[in-house]
Amino acid sequence: MPHTVTTEEAQRTFREVTGHYPTGVAIVTGTDPTGELLALVVGTFSSVSLDPPLVSFMPMKTSRTFARMQECSSLCVNIVGGEQEREVMSIAQRWENKFDGIDWYPSPHGNPVLTEAIGWMDTTIWKTVDAGDHWIVLCEVKDMAITNPVSPLIFFQGGYGSFVCTSLLARMDHEILPAIHAAHAARSQVEALAAAIGCEVSVLTAVSADEMATVLSATAPGVDRDAALAQRIPIVPPIGDSYVFALPEAEQDRWIDKLKGEDSGTRVHRARLDFIREHGYGISFLPAAGSDAYTEMRRATKEYESGRLTPRKEREIRAQIGRTSVDYRPQVLDGAGTYNVGSIVLPVRDPSGRHTLTLRLAQVPQNVQGNLVAEWIESARTVVSMLESAPSETVGGTALSDAAAGR
Repeated sequence: MPHTVTTEEAQRTFREVTGHYPTGVAIVTGTDPTGELLALVVGTFSSVSLDPPLVSFMPMKTSRTFARMQECSSLCVNIVGGEQEREVMSIAQRWENKFDGIDWYPSPHGNPVLTEAIGWMDTTIWKTVDAGDHWIVLCEVKDMAITNPVSPLIFFQGGYGSFVCTSLLARMDHEILPAIHAAHAARSQVEALAAAIGCEVSVLTAVSADEMATVLSATAPGVDRDAALAQRIPIVPPIGDSYVFALPEAEQDRWIDKLKGEDSGTRVHRARLDFIREHGYGISFLPAAGSDAYTEMRRATKEYESGRLTPRKEREIRAQIGRTSVDYRPQVLDGAGTYNVGSIVLPVRDPSGRHTLTLRLAQVPQNVQGNLVAEWIESARTVVSMLESAPSETVGGTALSDAAAGR
């Protein structure tokens, strides 16, 4: 006998199944007869016809914004880039003044075009078709342009992400070569620091606004190399503070937002950014569990590095990293105090002045006095100076887009 489900269950299953098909994200904009700017986020944009040139999107029938858009003489479809999630969320959550704090310029037909949009199409409504609880809006394209050819923002399994093809990943590997050269120019100093302290010392570089990569690692005799984080790690709190602290406030907010509303963690990591800005380093401390506190974080970074992830899996990994029991609350060292240090990170400037590199000390000796930890930090500053003084032709940062660099 067939299994029957309630309407609510059927709708939930329907969303679950269709959620496994990725959709592009677009923002439809217009200017109503009173001059007010309108914007509607859609995940249903599609090309339809070449002759005539038609595209479509499907707003809900309950959409008050689309009801007003039907009075507009034209509409502009903005194809959204992978770095525009914040703008999308801002527009989607507002009922009015949707463009407050968002950079835009007028299209030839006078409709808003988001400054960082991949491209835009000025259109007029050609036909509106009844489709259940939605409209199918067919629009004729009147003008169009590609203005920022980057990876698009997509919606998949209930979350936003960006599509990057294999060739782009390969290019990122190529573009971090300058950072690799800079780190290896200071290899002897990095190895000497690891040996002197009896720890793991690594140099990382920001590959993008969302990922860091280890470009050099050295461990003292007896230190477990397998206990290190993965070679590629996501920039999600607490990871990446040594890079994010010097970015504009909007980029810091984007980093913090990856905690998804955990207020206590938000306060800690904002305070940590301030501490790094003031002191030039960040330090974390181990709880009673000792080095085991890093086990879940290490496992999560290894899984992140293992291959392509669905947005759902990436969210799970970010949550695992954010749940770490390592204590990241900033505190000034007491020279006579005793500490179990988890890690120490120091930001490193590249020739352009950006802090795209990080020197990280981990697996350090435990139960040590604050004065000794302070000596470790001063020794690490010497290595930072070596990295920063590497010849300019060997240090890059080209993997960072203008958006990631905060421009």
